[in-house]
Amino acid sequence: MAEAQQRTALVDAARSWLNTPYHHKARVKGAGVDCAQLLIGVYADAGLIEAFDTGDYPPDWMLHREEERFLVWVERYLVEVESPLPGDVAIWRFGRSFSHGAIVVEWPQFIHAYRVAGCVCLGQLDQDIDLMRRSIKFYSFFIQE
Repeated sequence: MAEAQQRTALVDAARSWLNTPYHHKARVKGAGVDCAQLLIGVYADAGLIEAFDTGDYPPDWMLHREEERFLVWVERYLVEVESPLPGDVAIWRFGRSFSHGAIVVEWPQFIHAYRVAGCVCLGQLDQDIDLMRRSIKFYSFFIQE
């Protein structure tokens, strides 16, 4: 499958999770998911990775630890990039580490499992004051030149 088709598959997979309730450490489409598990589910649904177990993590780990636990998971499969394209991942700093991820639809639009919204929803960075003020990094499965 060509990169453009894989990127479309990622965005389509992310859309299929819309309105799934937010539930810490769950990964069941339509029943519950958090932002880390959403990324795993979307990339697995698109056939780009095998789903994996993240092990236990408390819902507030990022408030108490500087360890970049989330980035370790992401960097197993993705590389940091300057500018995101559809299907890439945006990750924001919450607390002391980068700990909230989303699938880019067409930047600045993204899909994320957001505790504040209570579900997987479509977000728009320029309309989200909380996320706008946070540090952000972008990652891609695809090597960009």
